[in-house]
Amino acid sequence: MDNRMDSPGITTLRKIKVAAGDLKIGMYVCELDRPWLDSPFLFQGFVLATQADIDAVRKVCKYVYIDAYRTQFPETTPRRRPIKSSRLSWTAAPPEKRVSVEREIDRAQNTHTQTSKLVKTFMDDIRFGRGVDIQLARDAVCECVDSVYRNPDAMLLLTQLKDRDEYTAQHSMNVCIFSIVLGRYLGMSIPELRNLGLSGLMHDMGKMRVPLEILNKPGRLTDEEMTVVKAHTVHGRDILMSTRGVYPGAIDVAYEHHENLDGTGYPNGLTDAQIMPYTRIVAVADTYDAVTSDRVYQSGRTHMDAIAILNNESGKRLDGNLVTKFVECLGTYPAGSLVEMSNGEVALVIEVNPRQKLRPKVIMLLDADKNPQPHRIVDLAKLDLDPCGQPYRIKAMLKNGSYNIDIKRYYEQGLIQRTVR
Repeated sequence: MDNRMDSPGITTLRKIKVAAGDLKIGMYVCELDRPWLDSPFLFQGFVLATQADIDAVRKVCKYVYIDAYRTQFPETTPRRRPIKSSRLSWTAAPPEKRVSVEREIDRAQNTHTQTSKLVKTFMDDIRFGRGVDIQLARDAVCECVDSVYRNPDAMLLLTQLKDRDEYTAQHSMNVCIFSIVLGRYLGMSIPELRNLGLSGLMHDMGKMRVPLEILNKPGRLTDEEMTVVKAHTVHGRDILMSTRGVYPGAIDVAYEHHENLDGTGYPNGLTDAQIMPYTRIVAVADTYDAVTSDRVYQSGRTHMDAIAILNNESGKRLDGNLVTKFVECLGTYPAGSLVEMSNGEVALVIEVNPRQKLRPKVIMLLDADKNPQPHRIVDLAKLDLDPCGQPYRIKAMLKNGSYNIDIKRYYEQGLIQRTVR
C-alpha cells in the first residue's frame, strides 16, 4: 500500500507492510493488522523506541504498517556510528588465492550464470509488485563469496561479459562481485563478505520503480526526470524494509549509496562520519562499474580511465582509503582486460599475479598482424618468449571491442573456457 499526500501543509505518508518478526528500533508504526481499539496501545501511531516496544507489538500483531517518512530507520538508529568505530580493518592482509583461475573458472561460470538469472527474476518481481525471496539471494551471494575467496580473478573476468541492453541487472551483479573482491582484499570475514555481497546485489533494486522510458532514456535527463531517478534510493529502502529477513545493512546501502563524503550526495546530504562502511565499499564498486560499462547514453571507459575518475573523487565523494585499496586489489591489468603486447599481439588477461602485477597470466587472441591465432595461455611472470625470442610484456591496455574483439562473444562460444581448462 502506498498513500501519498504531498499538498503544502499536509503530512506525507508512505505505508509499508512489515512482518512483526522484522520490526526494528526506530520504525514508526502507523497502522496495525487489527483495529487500534482491539489493541493495548493508547496512541494511534508510535515509534518503536526500545526492544520492549517491539516485543509488545509482536504479542498482538502478525504484521503492521510503518510510515517510512516518519521512521527513524535507517538514519538515526543506534546502529549508525562513525566509520572510525567500525570493526572493519583497511590494513588487514588479503588471503592467498586457494586455487588457480583454471580450476575456478567452471564453478565461477555456473555461479555467475545462476545468480545473474536470479537478479533478473528479482527485478521482474519488483516491477510486478511481488516480493523478493531474500533467502535465494543469500544463497546465491554465498556461492559468489566462496568463488571470490578461492580466486577472485575468475569472477572478475566474468564482470566483463557486458550487454548494453541488460545494464541494470548486470550492474547489480557486478557491484556485488566488485564489493566482495574489495572486502576480501580488506581481510573481511566470510560472514561479513556475505552481508556485503548481498548489499551490493540489492543496492539498485529501487530502480525497478523508475519508469523504463526514463531509466533507458538515451539523451540528457530533465530536472524533473532526474528527480524521479534519484528517488530510486528511497524506493530501494522501502522495498528492502518490507522484505522479510533482509540484512539491515543492505537497507543502509540501498538508501545511501549516492551519499557523498563531502555532503553533496542524496537523498539526505550525509557527510563523512554518517556514512556506513558497507555503503562506502559499495559506492566505490558502483562508481567503477558504472564508468566502465556501456549504457544507452554513454560508452564505457577503460580501466585506467575509471581509476583516474576514482582517484579524482577520492576524499570528496568516495572514501580515499577504500579507493586506494580497490586500485591495489584490481591491479594495473585486472582479469578481463584486453591488452596489446610489445610485439603487437593482442591478449586477454585471465589472472593477476599478486606479487608481480605488471606480469599477469593472459590468453593470446590475435597475432602481431591482428589476425586470429591459436589460443594459448602465456604467464608473463615466467618470462615466456614471443616468436622473436623476446620476453612478452604488455605495451598498452585496449578497450573491449578493439580490433573487433568482443569478450562476451568469445566467452559465449566457449573459446575462453576451453583455453583456460
